[in-house]
Amino acid sequence: MISIRFSDAAAKRRAFGYLAGRFSFKSSATGEMLVPESALPALAVEGIPFIVEGPATYEQILTPFRGAPAPTVQ
Repeated sequence: MISIRFSDAAAKRRAFGYLAGRFSFKSSATGEMLVPESALPALAVEGIPFIVEGPATYEQILTPFRGAPAPTVQ
């Protein structure tokens, strides 16, 4: 997975519309989007501008499994 960012909201909306159903992706509240490497040429061919930030880290790829900590027992 590769971390990318879009220059504006319109480009991000176009990317959402194009990627849905074609590639798996993950979007975060910080504006980053994780896409497979094979999606990059497809976005470029569609004319959707994006900035590559680099390979995704392990923490970005995995969703947190933990909930709130258990209360202490006294």
